[in-house]
Amino acid sequence: MSGSDTKAALVLSVDAMGGDEGPAPVVAGLALFLRGEPDVKILLHGDEATLAPMIAKRDLGHAVTIVHAPDVVAMTDKPSHVMRHGKTTSMWSAIDAVRTKEASVCVSCGNTGALMAVSMIRLRKAEGVNRPAIACLWPSRNAAGFNVMLDAGADIRADEEDLLTYAMMGASYARNGLGLKRPRVGLLNVGVEEHKGRAELKVAHELIARAAPKGEFEYVGFVEGGDLPSQRVDVVVTDGFTGNVALKTGEGTANLITDSLREAFAATVLSKMSALFAMSSLKRLRKKVDPRRVNGGVFLGLNGTVIKSHGSADATGVAAAVTLAAQLARSGFTDKLAARVASAASLAQDADIEDASSETAKDT
Repeated sequence: MSGSDTKAALVLSVDAMGGDEGPAPVVAGLALFLRGEPDVKILLHGDEATLAPMIAKRDLGHAVTIVHAPDVVAMTDKPSHVMRHGKTTSMWSAIDAVRTKEASVCVSCGNTGALMAVSMIRLRKAEGVNRPAIACLWPSRNAAGFNVMLDAGADIRADEEDLLTYAMMGASYARNGLGLKRPRVGLLNVGVEEHKGRAELKVAHELIARAAPKGEFEYVGFVEGGDLPSQRVDVVVTDGFTGNVALKTGEGTANLITDSLREAFAATVLSKMSALFAMSSLKRLRKKVDPRRVNGGVFLGLNGTVIKSHGSADATGVAAAVTLAAQLARSGFTDKLAARVASAASLAQDADIEDASSETAKDT
C-alpha cells in the first residue's frame, strides 16, 4: 500500500483476534465487505503468522495491511488487567490506529468492557462528555428498518445531563448512520405522562425539549418499552442499566420466538408441509430480525469512533459492522458528534444558569 494510496483511500482499523471464533470469520467478513468497497483499505491487527495465509488465500493483499500484534484480549480478561498489560494486544493496536489518525474508525469483536476501557484511555472522552454511551440498532417498523437505542451498557448510571448528551449523540448517529435529517428522540420511562419517573428523568425531559431546536431533532417526550420497535420514535434514550436489560431481553425473546417457530413447524408432517408454503414469508421475517444485520454497537462520546461487533459474529455480521464503520467515516461522524456534544454541554450550562436565576428571583 503506497503512501499516495493511503492518503486517497478510506482506511479502517480492524481487530482480527478478539472474537469467539478467532480471526477466520473476521477475514471472511472483510472479504465480503471489500467486494463492494474496492477503494477502502484495511489495517488488520493481529498475529502476522496466523493472518498472512488467510489474507493470501482470499487474495486480499491489495486492500489489507497486517499490523502485527502478538497478544489477544480474551473474553474473560478484566478491563483493569488489559489496561495494565494490554499494550501488545490486537485490540490496543487497532484503537491506537484511530488515535494516531492512521485510520478513521476501529472495529472489534472483542471483550466489550476491555474495548471501552482501552478506548477511553487511548482516545479520551470528548470535551463535555461525562459518560460515553453504546448506541445499538433495534429492528423497528420505521422506513429505515431500525431505531437507535442508547446507552446499551457502557455505564449503568446516567444523570439528567448525561441523558441530554445521549440525546444529542443519538440524534447525530441517526442522522449520519440512518440518513434521517430530523430524527425523533424519545426518553424511556415507565409511562408517557410527565409526572411519572425518577427526578433525573423529569429534569432530562425538560433539558432535551429545550435542546431539540438547536440539536435539529424532534423531541417526542417520554416513551415506553413498547416503543423501542415502533414508528413513533427514531432514537430512544436511557441509562446503561435499563438499556442493557432491554437489549438482552429483546435478543432472548427473538431467539425464543425463532426456536418456537422452528419446533412448531417440525412437529408433524402437516406442519412441515405448511412450513414449505410459508417459506418465503418466514425468510422475510428471519431477515428482518436477523441480529447480524444490526451487528455493531457504536461507542459514542470519545475522540474517535469505535464499533463493537458481536463476539460470535460470523462473516455476514463482521461485514455489517465494517460497512457501518465505512458509512460513519465517510459522513465525518466523529467531528459532527463532537459539535453536538459541545452544544449539549452549553445547553446544560444555560439551563443551570436559568435555574439559578429563577431561584434568586424567588428569594428577592
